[in-house]
Amino acid sequence: MNQAVDAVTPRRQYSGHNRISTQALTSLAKAAAAEALGIHAHDVRADWSDDDGLLALSLVAPIRVPSLAAVLRDPGRVQALGGSIWDRTVHAKTEILTKVTELSGASLSRVDIRISGAHVTEGGRVR
Repeated sequence: MNQAVDAVTPRRQYSGHNRISTQALTSLAKAAAAEALGIHAHDVRADWSDDDGLLALSLVAPIRVPSLAAVLRDPGRVQALGGSIWDRTVHAKTEILTKVTELSGASLSRVDIRISGAHVTEGGRVR
């Protein structure tokens, strides 16, 4: 067997169980959404529901956007930020689902995002 695989494969089985609290999953989901949408985690609301045995994540959050004045000066700002709000939200769903699944080990069926507002930025920082 590969030495790298041997290094991470436990040699003993441990009894007991592991459980990740809803609060921990929610904090993880909020952090992943904040990163994907370019906002602060405290601006994100996250709710969980059962979807035939899998977890469905519903998020409500604003999204970072360039100011209209900046877009008028440089129309390329929209593409530089990742495209339209719609395109960025669709991309964020995949990014959030992947990150939450990888970090928590939870099985998510879907991520639903409702954009609740916009955080207007002049430069690279959130206002």
